[in-house]
Amino acid sequence: MVKLAKKSDSKKTVQELEAPVVDLSVDPETIDKDPHHERPMGRAYPNSRRAMPEKQLFEFAEYHAQDAERIGYSNYSYWKSVWQNFLKKKPAVIMSVVFILLFVFTFIASWIGKYDLSMASNMKNIYKAPSAEYWFGTDGNGLDYWSRCWYATRASILLAVIVSASQVTLGVIIGLVWGYVRALDRFFTELYNLIDNIPTIIYMTLIALMVGKSMVTMGFAMVLFGWLATARNVRNLVFMYRDREYNLASRCLGTGLGRVLFRNIFPYLVSVIILRLALAIPGTIAYETTLSYLGLMSIDKPALGLLLSDARAVFPRAQHLLWFPAAIVSVITITFYLVGNAFSDACDPRNHV
Repeated sequence: MVKLAKKSDSKKTVQELEAPVVDLSVDPETIDKDPHHERPMGRAYPNSRRAMPEKQLFEFAEYHAQDAERIGYSNYSYWKSVWQNFLKKKPAVIMSVVFILLFVFTFIASWIGKYDLSMASNMKNIYKAPSAEYWFGTDGNGLDYWSRCWYATRASILLAVIVSASQVTLGVIIGLVWGYVRALDRFFTELYNLIDNIPTIIYMTLIALMVGKSMVTMGFAMVLFGWLATARNVRNLVFMYRDREYNLASRCLGTGLGRVLFRNIFPYLVSVIILRLALAIPGTIAYETTLSYLGLMSIDKPALGLLLSDARAVFPRAQHLLWFPAAIVSVITITFYLVGNAFSDACDPRNHV
């Protein structure tokens, strides 16, 4: 049963529900027509502006050429900011100086030593401990270990830098194409799985037995199978930047593939690439040691891997043959780890002020 309300009650209810009427009329007498009148800050003027003079509505700011140049100019430089951030990492700076001095010393060590690398072997002086005559002692052939150790350091550093730079370069190129070109994603994924699922030492053994064990051959083999980690990392990062607005705009404007990859995407990968390179150099030296120890790399001249491999067999008899190259390898590894991480952080634009 519905109870009907009275007509008077219905009218009262409608009047109560009606919104209040806002008076938007303007009183001409309240308009401030004086352009020089100072008005307090933060006060609202709801009155109509049509009747106000133009000087009161618009106030032109004074132009100063020097202030305009100072505001519009920015002295930001990417590489300058990189070096400034890198120099703040004191341990990395110290270790980088140590490494530079170590590498330079490899060229002058033979000049200050008493014996050079070409001295004839003397079986009477085998496994002599370090002394005033032989600063690092002698090896199993009676050769001066000082000259051999520093020559091996220079050779290993040069080999590691060349192989690591080649690995990272190949990995970056493949990773950029792999992550950006959708049609090639399946091909590179299957290629990656094919190579990665088989231990690399098997490939290296087959190449050493079928092609040769020279340093050039095994160095090329390390490049051929060492790009996987870098390419995979770059590919995952390219996925993050591939469909950004500026890349979509570049494709719509007809920008070429190479320009999009190396001008739009590559700068965002600099910190990651430097870190991969810094970690690959000591890794290459360690891999060279493994190949030399397994007899898969024949090295005519001394290298750190060869010295470490020879020292293991005679360690109880001549411990100095292991301590010196192991200390140098440790310094190189720690240096590139600290410097690589510090320089990688410095290259990240998000860390720039």
